[in-house]
Amino acid sequence: MDFDYLKQKRILLVDDEQELLDMVVSILNEGGFQNIRTAKTVSEAVTVSETYQPELAILDVMLPDGNGFALMERLKQSADYPMLFLTARGEDDDKFHGFGLGADDYMVKPFLPKELLFRINAILRRSYKAENPLVKLRDSEIDFARAEVIKNGEHILLTAKEHDLLTALYRNAGRIVTIDALCEAAWGDNPFGYENSLMAHIRRIREKIEANPSQPVSLITIKGLGYKLVTEGK
Repeated sequence: MDFDYLKQKRILLVDDEQELLDMVVSILNEGGFQNIRTAKTVSEAVTVSETYQPELAILDVMLPDGNGFALMERLKQSADYPMLFLTARGEDDDKFHGFGLGADDYMVKPFLPKELLFRINAILRRSYKAENPLVKLRDSEIDFARAEVIKNGEHILLTAKEHDLLTALYRNAGRIVTIDALCEAAWGDNPFGYENSLMAHIRRIREKIEANPSQPVSLITIKGLGYKLVTEGK
C-alpha cells in the first residue's frame, strides 16, 4: 500500500544522458512523483543536493567527471538518505560494490518503467515507514495511516480530499499554507476556481478535528493568505 506522503519526497536523478533523464522524469511523474531535480555530472549533483536536500537519489555509475560510487559516498557525508543505482553497468562486481557502499537497490538498463516505480516505492516505504504519524491536536488526533480523526474516543473517517489537505497542512505545521498551494494539493495542476470548494472542505475538517468548529484552535484562518495547522508541540 502506497501513502500519499511518499509521493512528496524530493528525488535527485543523476545521469549524463538527457534522453534518459527525460524518460525517467516522465515515468516518475506518471507514478505521482513531482518533486524531482536532475543533474548530469558529479559536481552538478553535489551542488544541487546542497540546496535541494533530496530524500532519494537515483544515480548512474558512469559520469563525465567521476562515477556514481564516489558520488554516493560524497552525498552520504552530508546526509543519509536512500540511493538507487540505475546504470548500464550490470557486472556482479559492480553490483556488489554498490550494495557494499550502502546502496538500497541496483537496477540495470534497459529497465521496465513499472519495475522502476515498484522499486522506488519499496525503498521509500522501507526508509520512511515511520512517517505515517499520529498527529496530536488540541482536541483530537489525526491518524494519517487510517485516514481518520480520533476525537472523544470516536473514530471519524476522512475523505480523500480532506486527507490531501491535512497532509499538505501537516507538512507545513505551524506555517501558513496558501490557498493556491492547498488547492493544488487537493485538485492538482489546475487549482484555479476551487476556492469555494476549499472553504467547504475546511469547514468539514474543522467539524471533525475541533471541539468548537466556529472557534477553531487547530486549523486557523490567516485572512487573505491561507490556513495554518497548529499541532501540539509546534
